[in-house]
Amino acid sequence: MAKLEEQVVACRLCPRLVRHRERIARERRRQFRDWVYWGRPVPGFGDPLARLLLVGLAPAAHGANRTGRMFTGDRSGDWLYEALHAFGFANQATSTRREDGLALCDAYITAAARCAPPDNKPTPEEIASCRRFLLRELAILTRLRIVIALGKVAFDAYLAAREAAGQPVPRPRPVFGHGASVDLGDVRLLASYHPSQQNTFTGRLTRASFHGIFRRARRLLDGPPPRPRSGRSSS
Repeated sequence: MAKLEEQVVACRLCPRLVRHRERIARERRRQFRDWVYWGRPVPGFGDPLARLLLVGLAPAAHGANRTGRMFTGDRSGDWLYEALHAFGFANQATSTRREDGLALCDAYITAAARCAPPDNKPTPEEIASCRRFLLRELAILTRLRIVIALGKVAFDAYLAAREAAGQPVPRPRPVFGHGASVDLGDVRLLASYHPSQQNTFTGRLTRASFHGIFRRARRLLDGPPPRPRSGRSSS
């Protein structure tokens, strides 16, 4: 994981993203004028023995692109870490900076893209370029049983990574929707709306419905392990 983190942080493969993340880090937002922005790709983090994987979209311009840690320093992170703490996956309910003492338990957080994109919209080519890092993480995280995809982009990115790794994906391809649950044999994929302000401020995503995803994940992990399937390994 340490070697992979070094490779992620050093990546400069997508010129548009490099320009954007570095410009944001130079200009900064007024309320963060005293910060030295991270301004680089943001690696995944968490428990290397995790059974729960969370896949997000990309670092926020003044969130993870500022702090250097996924979902840290913005309102999406406030929702996420509150839920993780409530269901025993984090030691605290807030995440403000890399040195704040946060630790994940049985959970690992990553994203479809590792650089803050303009308008929060990485291109398909940029997501494909970042897939190499998600593939490496999936190879290392051998105990996974549950994957929570935060938003459609993350949902599709995870399924694409499975296909690239030669793992089975159902046909027809699963359709994203909040609360969707897909049995992939070795893991179960759960789908949630992303806890972005666009979703939380409008009420499209409520705390109750968001926490419901994590409650389901906790129940699945606390229950009996999945039965091995013929011709497939079980984690």
